[in-house]
Amino acid sequence: MLNALLFAALSLNAATGINPDSSANKNVPLDEIVVTDFKQNKRNLTSTAVSTINVQQLHNQQIVNLKELTAVMPNFYMPDYGSYANTPVYIRGIGTKSKGSAVGFYVDGVPHFESSAFNIDLSDIAAVNVFRGPQGTLYGRNTIAGIINVYTHNPLDYQRTRIKVGYGRYNDFIAQASNYAKISEKFGISTAASYHHNDGMFTNHFLNEKADKINEGEGRIGLYWRPTTNWLLHLNSTLTYSEQNGYPYAPYDIVKDELLPISYNRNSTYRRLISSTGLNAQYENNHISFNSQTSYQFIKSHQGLDQDFTPQDVYFVDNSYHQNMLSQELTLKSNDKGRYQWIIGLFGMLLHSNQFAETSYFTRDFSTPTTYKNPTAGYAIYHQSSYNIWRGMSATVGLRFDYEHAKTTYNQDKTTLSTGVTTHAKDFVSSASFRQFTPKFTLQYLTNKGNLHYISITRGYKPGGFNTIFKTDAERSYDPEYSWNYEVGTRLKFFNGRLTAEADLFYIDWRHMQTTYTVPGVGNVIANAGHTDSKGFELSLAYHPIKSLQLNLNYGYTHARYLEYKKSAREDFSGNRLPMVPNHTLSLNGTYTIMPAGWFDKIVFNTGLTGLGRIYWADDNIVRQNFYATLNDKVSLTKGIFTWEVWGKNLTATNYMAYGFKASQGNYAQRGKPLTFGTALSVSF
Repeated sequence: MLNALLFAALSLNAATGINPDSSANKNVPLDEIVVTDFKQNKRNLTSTAVSTINVQQLHNQQIVNLKELTAVMPNFYMPDYGSYANTPVYIRGIGTKSKGSAVGFYVDGVPHFESSAFNIDLSDIAAVNVFRGPQGTLYGRNTIAGIINVYTHNPLDYQRTRIKVGYGRYNDFIAQASNYAKISEKFGISTAASYHHNDGMFTNHFLNEKADKINEGEGRIGLYWRPTTNWLLHLNSTLTYSEQNGYPYAPYDIVKDELLPISYNRNSTYRRLISSTGLNAQYENNHISFNSQTSYQFIKSHQGLDQDFTPQDVYFVDNSYHQNMLSQELTLKSNDKGRYQWIIGLFGMLLHSNQFAETSYFTRDFSTPTTYKNPTAGYAIYHQSSYNIWRGMSATVGLRFDYEHAKTTYNQDKTTLSTGVTTHAKDFVSSASFRQFTPKFTLQYLTNKGNLHYISITRGYKPGGFNTIFKTDAERSYDPEYSWNYEVGTRLKFFNGRLTAEADLFYIDWRHMQTTYTVPGVGNVIANAGHTDSKGFELSLAYHPIKSLQLNLNYGYTHARYLEYKKSAREDFSGNRLPMVPNHTLSLNGTYTIMPAGWFDKIVFNTGLTGLGRIYWADDNIVRQNFYATLNDKVSLTKGIFTWEVWGKNLTATNYMAYGFKASQGNYAQRGKPLTFGTALSVSF
C-alpha cells in the first residue's frame, strides 16, 4: 500500500480528525498533499464509514498508542488492560478478546494477523485510518468488524529530523529519534527509534512491587526508490521488543462495588519480540495502477501468569508462542477518472505458529506441559466494480472468494511436580478447510455542493480454527462466523466547509459469533454463540470557526446483544448484552493555536474529554462499568527548532474499571489508569 499523507499547515481537512474516505472530501487546500489507500480508485465511487487522524492531531492530543484512540473515533474501543499478549479491538460491538482478531491491522500495507502485535508506538506515524464495518471484499481475513491502516512518512515527499525526550509521573521516560532524508530525486531513506520505560501505576501488595511496569523499544528503517516516474519501490522493516509486568488484577467486591488490593504471590510477566518486513512495488500510468505487497512477520513471546491472582499457590501458567507469517498480495486497478472504476486482486498467505503452554497445579501436585503446532495456508481472489450511473449517482458491486486450510498437532504430557516423573496424556492431529464468498453492494449520491449520501450492504466473515486451550474434546475447535452489515450514511458541509457533519446508521446481523469465555485454571476458550446482533449510529462534527480554533465532536452508540446463546443447560444468555462493548463512546476536543505568540513562534492549547460506558464484563451481565469520562490537556510551545510540551491525562482522577472477568474464586477487575502528567522537549529540523 502506498504510504499515505504528507500534510502541511492547519487546513480544514487536516483539522477535523474525522475525514470520510470518499469523493466528497477530495477538495483539499493546495498546501496539503493527501495520498489515499491503494485499494481506492482515483475517482472514489464507494463510500464507507472511516475515521482519520494525522500526525498533528496525534501530537496535539498526546495519543501515543492505538489504545488511546478509544472513543476518539466513534464506536471504536480498544480496552487498556493486562499485557500486550491480549490487545482486543471492538468496532460497532464486533470483536474478540482472545486470539484471532475481528479487526484487520496493516502498517504500510503489511498485515498483522496476531492481535498481540497490534499495540504499536504512534510517536512518529503519519496517519491512522479506521474503517468501521466489514471490509472482507477487499481485505478478507479477519476484517468482520473493520480495519486499521497505519501509515509512516515517505522521505521522498517529507524530510525532517526529530529528537524527543520526555518524563512523566510513575517515572515514565521516553526517548525518540527519527530522520527522513531525500538522498536524491529517486532515493530516500527513513529511520526511527524509540524507547519507553514506566515503573508501573499499580502495586502488588503481596510482593511489594509494581504489577504493571514496562520497558519497550522499537526501531524502524524504510528505503524508497523511484527508478522511473511510473515505479516506486519501498522496503520497510520494524523490530519491536517489550518486557512488562502486565496484570494488575484485583478481587472485585460486588456487594460493596469496590476493588480490593492487588495481592498474588507469583510475579507475572510478558515478553514480546516482533519483526515485520514489507516489500512494496507500485506501478502507475494514466490508465492503470499495479501494486505488489510482500510481507513477512516473526513473533516470539513468553508469558508467565499467576492465573489464580491470589496469595495462595494454586496454579501458574507458562506460555511461549512463535509465529512465522508470509503473505503476498497483487492488486490491479483502474487509474483514470472515467465513469467505470474497477479493482481486482489476488492474495496468498502461509502462517505457521508453535505454542508451548504448561499449567502447574501446585495444590494438586502436577503440571500439563502441552505443545501445539498450527500451520495455516490460504488464498483469495477479489473484484470490485463501480459505475457512475447518472451525475452524482454511482453504484458498487464487489465479491471475494476466500479459501483457508488449517491444521493443528496437539501433544500433552502430565508431570508430577514433587517427583518430576512425566507420563504421556494425549495427542491428536486435526485439520479443517474454510471457504467463503463475501459480497458488497453500495449506492452513493454526491451532490454538486459536495454533500454525500449512501447506503451499503456488506458481508463479513471470519474463519474458524482450533483452541490451544480446552477442557473437553468438543472445545477443540470452533466454526466460522459471518455477518451482514446494513448501513446508511451522509456527509454534509455547512458555512463554506467550516463545519462538516457525518452520520451513519447501521444494523449488523451476526451469526455463529465466536465468543470467548474463561475456564479457571485453563484459560480463554473460543466457542460459537447462536445468533447476535448489533445496531447503532455514529455522529462526527468538525467545526473550524476561525483560523486558530478547531473543535471536534465524535459520538457512537452501540446496542449489541445475544439473540440466542444457550451455553449449557444451566446457562442461557439469550437477550443479554455482549460483554466488552460500550453502549456509548464520546469525544470532545478543542485545539487553539496562537501563531506567532510573542517571543514564541507558536503556542498550541489542546483540551479533550473522552467518555465511554456502560460496559458489561461477562456474559451474565452481573458486573458492569457505567459511563465515565476523563479529561486530558496539553500545551505546546515552539521556538525555532525547539518545542516544549506539558500534558496531563485523566485530570479529573476518574475512578473506573478498565477490565473485569469472572474466575472460580469470584470476580476480578483492573482499575483504569489514574491521573498522569508529564513534559517533553523535542528538536525538529
